[in-house]
Amino acid sequence: AGTSVSLLTVVVIVCGVALVAVFLFLFWKLSWIPWRSKEASSPSSVNPPLEVLQSPSSRSNMADKMKDPSTLGFLEAAVKISHTSPDIPAEVQMSVKEHIMRHTRLQRQTTEPASSTRHTSFKRHLPRQMHVSSVDYGNELPPAAEQPTSIGRIKPELYKQKSVDGDDAKSEAAKSCGKINFSLRYDYESETLIVRILKAFDLPAKDFCGSSDPYVKIYLLPDRKCKLQTRVHRKTLNPTFDENFHFPVPYEELADRKLHLSVFDFDRFSRHDMIGEVILDNLFEASDLSRETSIWKDIQYATSESVDLGEIMFSLCYLPTAGRLTLTVIKCRNLKAMDITGYSDPYVKVSLLCDGRRLKKKKTTIKKNTLNPVYNEAIIFDIPPENMDQVSLLISVMDYDRVGHNEIIGVCRVGITAEGLGRDHWNEMLAYPRKPIAHWHSLVEVKKSFKEEEDGGRRW
Repeated sequence: AGTSVSLLTVVVIVCGVALVAVFLFLFWKLSWIPWRSKEASSPSSVNPPLEVLQSPSSRSNMADKMKDPSTLGFLEAAVKISHTSPDIPAEVQMSVKEHIMRHTRLQRQTTEPASSTRHTSFKRHLPRQMHVSSVDYGNELPPAAEQPTSIGRIKPELYKQKSVDGDDAKSEAAKSCGKINFSLRYDYESETLIVRILKAFDLPAKDFCGSSDPYVKIYLLPDRKCKLQTRVHRKTLNPTFDENFHFPVPYEELADRKLHLSVFDFDRFSRHDMIGEVILDNLFEASDLSRETSIWKDIQYATSESVDLGEIMFSLCYLPTAGRLTLTVIKCRNLKAMDITGYSDPYVKVSLLCDGRRLKKKKTTIKKNTLNPVYNEAIIFDIPPENMDQVSLLISVMDYDRVGHNEIIGVCRVGITAEGLGRDHWNEMLAYPRKPIAHWHSLVEVKKSFKEEEDGGRRW
């Protein structure tokens, strides 16, 4: 019995000591840590303020250093670590923060001009990579070589070598087609243009025997119904034709006519192979046609006879201050006949393109039963000046059909990325702002790069 009583007493004592230890630990946690944090938050008890230790002259020097922009980066770093270092007074931190916020506000006010509301619809259609941020992150712009480029974007400069190689191959093919010699003369009494095909030189071989059987087809465009041709010369690459061909045409119409020569290789058992072609746009290129004039021309490589689709005349005018581009469709001439009546019902559709995407499209009225329509209609697009290098215009001459689908007669393109006259016309417009610049443009067949196949036959 005495042993059990002693064991019970030991257990009670141990439990009491454990409770007292727990109580003391909780008391220390609840009372000692808040008091220590209060002592740490008041640096006046340990370290006196900097303002007491510093003289007025030192405070003025500090204010001058704060105004110096070269120390702005250092003070920003000081503000960032001010939560853990009590060495910088609170007043200095607040003044630095106010200075930084004021500087940022001034930068935003000077770098964010108010944009015109007329251009919001245009910018909304632009691709995301073309939107320019209006926030200025510094006065100094990074060098162009260090600007980051997004992975996967097409770089046109990487493809220049391929295009040059392709042009070289095409030029070599054109050189290998030979030359043709012909003469022109106009008979004023009978009002007839006399075309004399003299000879051809250095034609390419089309037969297995290393020779050709050449002959020449002659057209006076835009009339393709009157087709004349020479005799076939057997097994020769340097034929001598010496044949005359007469085209009745008034003298005043010669300025609008073109001479088209197509050189073929005759094949008795299959389709004739085309060697090349020559198109003389200006009949008065060599003389006034009052006397016979001999002309040599290079035969251009071609696999099929090119079709004359006609021409369109329009003017371009750009107002940089208003951001307004005006295209005035003046008239067309010698359009291709699309109807069985020998005429067309043409209208002009103008599409605004940006990086291959069509942003807007507008059209003129429809002119019935004519191949030489006159419009004099203005089409206006609102384009900001900073986006003029990123857009182009696709002009499509369409034939309206009441029953079926509308057909494309021909297209042309103007813009920085266009070729030939389309690029030159665009650059001339930018060089002479607020001045209408008008030119004739030849229509060509629609290409897949124009992305008009999907809506070429769609009615509006």
